[in-house]
Amino acid sequence: MAKDFTKPDPSVVLDLLQAFRWSKTMFAAVSLGVFDALAEGPRSLESLADGLKANQDALRRLLDGCVGLQLLDRDDNGYRTTPASATYLCRKSPLSVASYINYSNTFYWKLWANLEDAVREGTHRWKQAFGWEDNIFANVFRTEEAKREFLLAMHGYGLMTSPEVVAAFDLSRFRSFVDVGGATGHLAIAACERYPDMRGVVFDLNEVVPLAREVVGASKVAGRIEVVAGDFFEDPLPPGDLYGLGRILHDWPEQKIHKLLSKMYERLPPGGGVLIMEKLIHEDRRGPVWALMQSLNMLTLMEGKERTLSEYETLFKRAGFGDVYGSRNATPLDAVLALKAPIPPPSLRSPHSA
Repeated sequence: MAKDFTKPDPSVVLDLLQAFRWSKTMFAAVSLGVFDALAEGPRSLESLADGLKANQDALRRLLDGCVGLQLLDRDDNGYRTTPASATYLCRKSPLSVASYINYSNTFYWKLWANLEDAVREGTHRWKQAFGWEDNIFANVFRTEEAKREFLLAMHGYGLMTSPEVVAAFDLSRFRSFVDVGGATGHLAIAACERYPDMRGVVFDLNEVVPLAREVVGASKVAGRIEVVAGDFFEDPLPPGDLYGLGRILHDWPEQKIHKLLSKMYERLPPGGGVLIMEKLIHEDRRGPVWALMQSLNMLTLMEGKERTLSEYETLFKRAGFGDVYGSRNATPLDAVLALKAPIPPPSLRSPHSA
């Protein structure tokens, strides 16, 4: 008798087979300037093809692909942006992540093409993809245009996540927030906007300082934030009672993290803390998918990885910190707060703490 055989649903395989095409469609549309060209309103195919200097038939396929992906819509007036693409994919939008998408298209896409070798060797792929031998940041900052694109990529991502991170815990008891490796200062800006008695410092490399001052200077809290140049591994840290690390620790292996956290611990007053912004992997390592994919991204990109809350707790306690709290957020990044004794009362904890 023949066995009763029911085929499993193939959608998980078929969706992933298509996924790189979906990403590249969005990447190409951003790179070509499609969403910026539509920022002022609908335009016909002919007008877009002329303005973007693109083949009309090929552009139609790209635009229709964006319609299918719900990044564009189309009616008798032509193609137009959707609320999501107008907000996140147009460069003039204050919440734009277009620079991050271009960075993903220019760098991440090529690094991920060598994922198999990264897994075999356990090292990043910069040399294989680009032939770069030295520090990757030196290459990312190789021109003013490249440096600005990278920093604005991090800034756009931070605008979506930093407000949630500084709201994850009650930080009102802290008075001086030092955003270490803060780039454009989005984390310090979010902290000072939420806590009116807090003052901030953005601490980053000398070549980052001009753009940081530009962004901070345009914020509502410019008068309460200072921008200071320095290397957080080599130079003394500015004084503060709360240090922030926005997507810094996932760049580095344990020994470098220990060096930095120990440095912070020694610099902090009793009761001070460190707030980090990373995506936490679940303790059973089954998710969330965003964190698991980002950990693979770090494999191709840097020396670090994404971690579980318990792994971060181990790192903090090894450096001398006491209680460590985690908060999982709806945005792409979570929050972890580590405190130097004396340990504050439980009321400090967010109701969303992990």
